[in-house]
Amino acid sequence: MNHFFKNSRLARNFFNGFSQIHPKNTQIHRTFCKFSIEGLIKCEANHVPLTPLSFLERAANVFRDRTSVIYGSKVKYTWDETHVRCVKLASALVQLGISRGDVVATLAPNVPAMQELHFAVPMAGAVLCTLNTRHDSAMVSTLLMHSEAKVIFVDQQLLKIAQGALDLIADNKLKPPLLVVISESGDPPPIDDSSTHEYDSLLKSGENHFAIRWPISEFDPISVNYTSGTTSRPKGVVYSHRGAYLNTIATFLLHEMSSFPTYLWTVPTFHCNGWCLVWGLAALGGTNICLRNVSPKDIFENISLYKVTHMGGAPTVLNKIVNSPPCDRQPLPHKVKIMTGGSPPPPQIISKMEELGFGVHHLYGLTETYGPGTYCMWKPEWDSLPPDEKFVLKARQGVQHLCLEEVDVKDSMTMEKVPADGKAIGEIMFRGNTVMSGYLKDTKATEEAFRGGWFHSGDLAVKHRDGYIEVKDRLKDIIISGGENISTVEVERVLYSHPAVLEAAVVARPDNHWGQTPCAFVKLKEGFSIGDQEIINFCRDNLPHYMAPRTVIFEDIPKTSTGKIQKFILREKAKALGSLF
Repeated sequence: MNHFFKNSRLARNFFNGFSQIHPKNTQIHRTFCKFSIEGLIKCEANHVPLTPLSFLERAANVFRDRTSVIYGSKVKYTWDETHVRCVKLASALVQLGISRGDVVATLAPNVPAMQELHFAVPMAGAVLCTLNTRHDSAMVSTLLMHSEAKVIFVDQQLLKIAQGALDLIADNKLKPPLLVVISESGDPPPIDDSSTHEYDSLLKSGENHFAIRWPISEFDPISVNYTSGTTSRPKGVVYSHRGAYLNTIATFLLHEMSSFPTYLWTVPTFHCNGWCLVWGLAALGGTNICLRNVSPKDIFENISLYKVTHMGGAPTVLNKIVNSPPCDRQPLPHKVKIMTGGSPPPPQIISKMEELGFGVHHLYGLTETYGPGTYCMWKPEWDSLPPDEKFVLKARQGVQHLCLEEVDVKDSMTMEKVPADGKAIGEIMFRGNTVMSGYLKDTKATEEAFRGGWFHSGDLAVKHRDGYIEVKDRLKDIIISGGENISTVEVERVLYSHPAVLEAAVVARPDNHWGQTPCAFVKLKEGFSIGDQEIINFCRDNLPHYMAPRTVIFEDIPKTSTGKIQKFILREKAKALGSLF
């Protein structure tokens, strides 16, 4: 039993307690309570808890015969079929003993089962926990124990990792979750164990007329998303039905999606629930094109075959596309809109993507903001600017989306706004309905994150005169050299402009004289061979000398499966080098 989610009194305290953190909200509530007119009531006719589950119910009625999911040449469902499958899967989960508040985990790539589980698990009243497919058995076991998952759905290709995790849980004298294997062929899993099930067989055992367990309150948890591990210590971020509903709407609006989009799944569905679009495609009657493996060749082939209209990806995905060999590319049938976020994209990459026929939409957010929180809303008056200026503007993180109350750049200690001059650096902070409910089982971390009534992102930025924010660095990544602040993002942008550089990341190296100096990790494009001094000289020609790297290391750059560079690994490597002199 997950006591955190099961204990209704504790859950109420969890959600209601945070109104005390922001006195402004409490005052608003009190003022509202004084307002009274005879004849007004709150009832089922005028109030229903917000939940993205309603998107699927509507899709089954409005878009019933439209294609919902395509996966290779063998899988193709309509929204009516998807709805039936999700209802039956929810029923099967209840038959397994899943009750309201239990956690159901997944370990799978972008296969149809992931789309169905995003609806079926909360339909059973449970909480979905999608795990990163790059985790090893030790990390998977840790997260399963922390979340108290009762069931884990595992793609057959990841079965060895999952089995190792379950063995580790058993070694800790704990009861492992039930295992459900997602197999491509529908064959029984290769394990003779009564606690193991096969996905399609389990789904078929469910009832067609199962009564969906709708949330009692829209603040009920719908999912737990563990942070990507760029800081090496993942935390369980809790999403509510309300927040998921609102961020879903905000995300497809900022992506400029209209009815019947065709979306190519290059963003992992385990990451922030696919930036909430795994629910959003149902709202618009769209088609999910599931893609197990992401490569430029697969991307171009699927765009051509299915006339894809929208997709997403971290800047590293864009980087792979623009540097792919011509033989892997195909002409785009039309402009494909692609959302990018996760780290600041170099303007050069945005420019090259648009040359290939993509329309790049730049967003910014964190796991704690359900994925997208801000976006660089394009202004028509920018169309006439020179190309270089346009792509620099497009690389900004922009303004908050429609469903987020407020985003600002503030001094982390005083909580005062920084001047909107494009120079003063502060921390990006969020406030609104699409900020997480908190960190699972970590009250101290939650209170610290919400200090002063705002969510502290840990990202440093400037605010320009037009109100648009621009990320300069992570709080822990800023380099202080001789008393000067050096933005690693600005150094990385220059590195990416070098014709030989494929990927780049900059961290601090300790220095006995300056305190810290920039250390660049660089991966070169295939066929190029240059020395570290050429990179250093190039940076000195395009940056103030104190910002140029003094150390250049040529090697592969470690990244999470969502494309974020794991700078904590690089910082350890730079630290081990010691002082340059």
